[in-house]
Amino acid sequence: MKTIIEPFKIKSVEPLRFTTESERTDLLRIAHNNPFYLRSDDVLIDLLTDSGTTAMSSKQWAAVMDGDEAYAGSRSYFAFEDIVRDLTGFSHIIPTHQGRAAEKILFSIIGGEGKYIPNNTHFDTTRANIEFSGAKAVDFLTDIGKSPETIADFKGDMDIPTLIDFIEEVGRENIPLIMITVTNNSGGGQPVSMANIRAVRRVCDTYNIPLFLDACRFAENAYFIKLREPEYAHRTARDIAREMFSYADGCTMSAKKDGMVNTGGFLAMNDEEWAMKARNVLIITEGFTTYGGLARRDLEAMALGLDEVLDENYLHYRIRSTEYFGEKLTAAGVPLMLPTGGHAIYIDAKRFAPHIPVHQFPGQSVVCAIYRHGGIRSCEIGSLMFGKTDAHGVHQAPPMELVRLAIPRRVYTQSHIDYCIEVICEVYEQRHHLRGMTLQYEAPFLRHFTARLEYI
Repeated sequence: MKTIIEPFKIKSVEPLRFTTESERTDLLRIAHNNPFYLRSDDVLIDLLTDSGTTAMSSKQWAAVMDGDEAYAGSRSYFAFEDIVRDLTGFSHIIPTHQGRAAEKILFSIIGGEGKYIPNNTHFDTTRANIEFSGAKAVDFLTDIGKSPETIADFKGDMDIPTLIDFIEEVGRENIPLIMITVTNNSGGGQPVSMANIRAVRRVCDTYNIPLFLDACRFAENAYFIKLREPEYAHRTARDIAREMFSYADGCTMSAKKDGMVNTGGFLAMNDEEWAMKARNVLIITEGFTTYGGLARRDLEAMALGLDEVLDENYLHYRIRSTEYFGEKLTAAGVPLMLPTGGHAIYIDAKRFAPHIPVHQFPGQSVVCAIYRHGGIRSCEIGSLMFGKTDAHGVHQAPPMELVRLAIPRRVYTQSHIDYCIEVICEVYEQRHHLRGMTLQYEAPFLRHFTARLEYI
């Protein structure tokens, strides 16, 4: 096979600032051992997130200059609405400034005490917005999805029998909707099969419960379906994405991922009553219904991004380059969530640092070591992000302790990735020196963003 090249040319560059390991040790101390506090100028390669870190295309930047900044009825909104409706088929398209705003609006309408929202695996902001409303977020990932070392095509699938048992237990009247996250970010960026989406749809029809997608990485999920479900091998990613949306009654979307933009999102649905309530909340919290907290030029860029992301040359490069990252680390013995997902590499921190118990945040220790050694910023997805303390003060760990290195779209080249591989391998060779951590401060919601930690 020939080398998979970036399917784009670079028109503009941003210089990187190099620091020493001694400097980074001091910077981590100042940042309370939480890379969210680091200044971006002090980060060499930033794999903290792929959300809003995309390099937009020349056509997107040209569209920005053509944005119609009218407060109401902007033509930029209608261009955006046409693209989203053509892709999703949903009747009501409600723009928001990012995905968590769409979640906030949705769950403030349908959430509340006594309600439950099932998902394959909720990501952090989704779970937080559900819990903030008083409802409970529950995950029904298959057992194979909780096993990082097991190779399987669709480890993001929802556990259908367990979902059915749960509906029978709590009552369908207490479940306002069921969600599927595509791809499953908290579960290692693993895709969900079309067969599983159809199966969840059948459950929803049986119990008369709406189905929503958390669709922020819909294009990557569609391409995985093309690669791994034989009946879709000759279908386009666009057609596959449309079929995915056809089984749902609505979606939330952070366009900062597969929308290929630096800000933006939307809430879409077919239910007219919910849409009316959502628009009322939108006006109070975000802005008028035809801009939703965004500059109208951002709607122009988002419309183009939703089209560009379905270019199969891009998707082939995107999935294969992430796979390359994973193959090199696996060959060096670094324990990962396998197979690799679409947008990130996930280190299995339990196997990377088995001497650190989960209540001492092994993933965060790995995150800090990778930054200290090579200036690479990453994100813990484990006990810091999702762990809880019960009424007796006992730590309740999530199923997996992961470190995510999320790859921004169209930003880094292969040599950047090769450098990351070298750094991670060197940290792994010195893994026995990693130490556990303890919390000095935590917020009541989304504590990983602002937590302060010290080494034990």
